[in-house]
Amino acid sequence: MAERGGRGSGGSHGSLDKSITLPPDEIFRNLENAKRFAIDIGGSLTKLAYYSTVQHKVARVRSFDHSGKDIENEPLYEISVQEEITARLHFIKFENTYIETCLDFIKDHLVNTETKVIKATGGGAYKFKDLIEKKLGLKVDKEDVMTCLIKGCNFVLRNIPHEVFAYQKDSDTEFRFQTNHPNVFPYLLVNIGSGVSIVKKFDELLQLASKGQHTNVDMLVKDVYGGAYQTLGLSGNLIASSFGKSTTADKEFSKEDMAKSLLHMISNDIGQLACLHAKLHNLDKIYFGGFFIRGHPVTMRTITFSINFFSKGEVQALFLRHEGYLGAIGAFLKGAEQDNPNQYSWGENYAGSSGLMSTSPDVFPMQRTRSGTFDMLEMDRLERPLVNLPLLKDPSTYIPDTVDLTDDAMARKYWLTCFEEALDGVAKRAAASQPDSVDAQERAEKFRQKYWNKLQTLRQQPFAYGTLTVRSLLDTREHCLNEFSFPDPYSKVKQKENGIALKCFQSVVESLDSLDWEERQFALVKGLLAGNVFDWGAKAVSDVLESEPQFGFEEAKSKLQDNSGIDIILGVFPFVRELLSRGTEVILACNSGPALNDVTYSESLIVTERIAAMDPVIHSALRDEKLLLVQTGSSSPCLDLSRLDQGLAVLVRERQTDLVVIEGMGRAIHTNYYAALRCESLKLAVIKNSWLADRLGGKIFSVIFKYEVPCK
Repeated sequence: MAERGGRGSGGSHGSLDKSITLPPDEIFRNLENAKRFAIDIGGSLTKLAYYSTVQHKVARVRSFDHSGKDIENEPLYEISVQEEITARLHFIKFENTYIETCLDFIKDHLVNTETKVIKATGGGAYKFKDLIEKKLGLKVDKEDVMTCLIKGCNFVLRNIPHEVFAYQKDSDTEFRFQTNHPNVFPYLLVNIGSGVSIVKKFDELLQLASKGQHTNVDMLVKDVYGGAYQTLGLSGNLIASSFGKSTTADKEFSKEDMAKSLLHMISNDIGQLACLHAKLHNLDKIYFGGFFIRGHPVTMRTITFSINFFSKGEVQALFLRHEGYLGAIGAFLKGAEQDNPNQYSWGENYAGSSGLMSTSPDVFPMQRTRSGTFDMLEMDRLERPLVNLPLLKDPSTYIPDTVDLTDDAMARKYWLTCFEEALDGVAKRAAASQPDSVDAQERAEKFRQKYWNKLQTLRQQPFAYGTLTVRSLLDTREHCLNEFSFPDPYSKVKQKENGIALKCFQSVVESLDSLDWEERQFALVKGLLAGNVFDWGAKAVSDVLESEPQFGFEEAKSKLQDNSGIDIILGVFPFVRELLSRGTEVILACNSGPALNDVTYSESLIVTERIAAMDPVIHSALRDEKLLLVQTGSSSPCLDLSRLDQGLAVLVRERQTDLVVIEGMGRAIHTNYYAALRCESLKLAVIKNSWLADRLGGKIFSVIFKYEVPCK
């Protein structure tokens, strides 16, 4: 496609590297299965979008037929790894310099495309129309630029949490990410393309501006009045006249200072115009995008200041992590209307996305150069629509995560190190989960390397995928595992734990039934927490489980001053059984997909069936639909209550749920610790991390038991 590593061959070292710096199969992934295309060509950048089908492995469980058999030594269920086809959206951004080479590559690898038309938008849709039709053999169907931008903006606002951020000058955290509001409207979108950059090489202008001092060229208020102009409330450092000093001083001004002054002038004009339009339509938020922005601190800082100044703080300047893709996304959506893509929920695939890169010269220069050449975003279509939990007190202010690692440098350093240290163990378990696969070890090493690289990027640029949290680190790891066909590394562990726990269930229930009411309530909660100790994701626990295979339920209870087997069967189900015995209806929600050794919805169906065969309370509750099993829509050890399976939300509303119990360190501490609900809630977990225990003022294996009643 193009020679890799071409920086050293020919030309000066300062010239832009025009070779493709990533392997083609990392850029145009799944191209052979591409079904539909769209393209947005601006004055400087091309953004390509395509829809493809992705074949990947999924772990399936199926109940054995145990009728008439001695099941004492039989596994509880059968585990199989099957191929599944899902939908994925790919978005690739590159400089127009590469367009012909990229079109050639796409043409050579097109196999299964279903369309004869490519939707196109942007000024380049006219300029490159003949080239595209000639290279790809597809008819170019042009779409209106602004319509596509708005469609794309609506799409990312609805589907990508932490898409929106405000820029903060001179802050440890450059980017302050916003909570997604359930209703994205109204807003003003300002798209600033490369046409306003005046000079051809805009990056050179920005590089010059970053080294300049505009005060050497601009005339300030204090230059006119000797200080601030108090009568009008004008600070002495405000610009009174752009390039004002250049008309009065008989000297040469540096290119750096002139570039900085020019950038301030353009940004201030844009800010004032945008602010006037926002005030005219009573809007309080403006999203900025386009080639002019591209994550450059200088432009974002100036526009933010301008909006704040002209609106007196009433209007907020906001930026988008994926602003460069809005036109391509919108053009794709226009071409895919018959498939109604908006009826689905989509999720960013961290394993295949570049993330937001800082343009600061001091930050990770190799990554910045690479990102400046090619940039990728991948989004997976989720099986079911995701919606807010109806019981959230205020969905617009709900923040799932307890600690923002982007802000908290000490916590960030600890957790990144923690995930790095656990990585070899995760790779080892992934390989061990597929003993019959000849390439499992090789794939496990590729997973290890990819996730390691992600962690190094996040050390340098913690804002790359939005707000950095323990949840996002866990989700990124799961995405990387899936990328290399390790859908459920803990499936055999869960199968074994579930089988062992089932054999103990009746004796645990009999023991509980023998207690008086008060003792039984205490024992139920203690059992619920004891089951939560069995967490292969917590290093302190996994070390014990690896070294002490006989460590069991009673040992866990003795530790006390979510997860499979012990947790759900000996912890959750006795608690559920007690609620049912009191006449309470119960909705039991489990993960849709695997994450660590948390029980999945499909596993819970088999486990519940077996428990019902032993216990009349569970049996009758299932029969009478007093006990309902549903999936959360999540495949994470944590839980985002703003992205839950629509079926769960409907049930919660229909059954008039008045108590929510959230159990487990990931769901009740890393996330939702501060979540405010409109009904009573109980959050409980065992602290299985010594650093977190210290941070919360306790010891490892301390208990969180947080019962909350909403304010009237």
